[in-house]
Amino acid sequence: MNTDLSHHVEQIALVDTHEHLRKEPEWVNDGPDILQDLFGNYVPADLHTAGARPAAMKRLMDGSDTDVVRRFQGIREAWEATQFTGYGEAVRLIARHVYGIDELTAVAIASAQEKIHALRQPGERLRLLRDAANLDHVQTDDFQWACLPDPSGPDFFLYDLSWAGFCDGQIDTEQIHAETNDEVTGLKSLRRAMEGIFSKYAGCAIAVKAQHAYNRTLNWTERDDAEAAIALDRILREPGAEIPVQTRLCLGDWCWARGLELSIEHNLPFKIHTGYYAGNDRMPVSRIAAGNMCALFARYPDARFVLMHIAYPYSDELVALAKHYRNIWVDLCWAWSIDPYSSRDFLRRFLHAVPANKLFAFGGDTGWPTGALAYSIQARNEICRALEAEIEDGYMTEKQAIDVATRIMRENQYACFDIAGTRANIREANTA
Repeated sequence: MNTDLSHHVEQIALVDTHEHLRKEPEWVNDGPDILQDLFGNYVPADLHTAGARPAAMKRLMDGSDTDVVRRFQGIREAWEATQFTGYGEAVRLIARHVYGIDELTAVAIASAQEKIHALRQPGERLRLLRDAANLDHVQTDDFQWACLPDPSGPDFFLYDLSWAGFCDGQIDTEQIHAETNDEVTGLKSLRRAMEGIFSKYAGCAIAVKAQHAYNRTLNWTERDDAEAAIALDRILREPGAEIPVQTRLCLGDWCWARGLELSIEHNLPFKIHTGYYAGNDRMPVSRIAAGNMCALFARYPDARFVLMHIAYPYSDELVALAKHYRNIWVDLCWAWSIDPYSSRDFLRRFLHAVPANKLFAFGGDTGWPTGALAYSIQARNEICRALEAEIEDGYMTEKQAIDVATRIMRENQYACFDIAGTRANIREANTA
């Protein structure tokens, strides 16, 4: 149904708070073929769960094999079982909105192969995201400290300063020296190097990001300098050795806290992966609940914590945390594709428990612009369905629902992140 609400949700320039986008040269020179583009985001995990054979999955993603028909046929049965998951829906949205394919068949896919070559041209990455997806800007975690102006769209492509390695207790002394000219020999020099990284890159960063939940528990314990120094000394003395988990956790907790202090000093929100893991067969669920970090939230009340992916499947707990702690913002990034139905329900439950200025509506969490486009369509559709249900159930007027949509899709992000300041710093860096 075409309503004022649906028109507004479609037309608003949506802030994208989380991607892993590859940069322009990689998109143009080494980007995907048609099958890699359609199936190269998160759907391989669901195909694996559905029973696709490893050899068939390997062939599906082998761009050197020009037999598109046979590559698709190898996973067709698993695809038919997967097409209605959130990941599967995203594939169908890429097919329809990028390639004009209404039904995924081997023949239809093969006929669209040439279109990807037309899209992998300079400037098309920006056009797909800014114009086709109607995104205000994109915040990208590319897993590094450097947050340099992106020449393909300096005001549009903004970057997170990665802190995951430090939170894991991983200390790459050579890389640190290359970035800061500091030799890490102890805790004092490590602290100085961390300050140097922020001094060098924080100005052009939009946030700090850590996805260390993939490698360790989110449970945080405050560590004093003495115990952190012992842990660091052992790690430096035994490079490449198998370090006990508790030693890495000790140093990781200390580094995590220093990163938070620096993020406060430099006016940067701190994004943290919570909840579900990408991939298959390696998710210890005790690690991933956001409630593991309660001591951290209480210890740093002036930090702005952005908790990502609605901590799925621990979203009820996350609603309670966001209601209780004033320094928490919640991000629906990636959640729409993990489980659209639960994410729609989460949006409604959140709005009835937590002030509406503490929620961000979208991040695609993808590598290619076509995926981000499809995931943005998915998010807009589900946001509209959730708010239409609020109207139908008598909780909101349409005008109020439009106001909520504006908040969660754009205004809340501009209130939390210093977008104008980051853009100004990028422009200054470009003219230096």
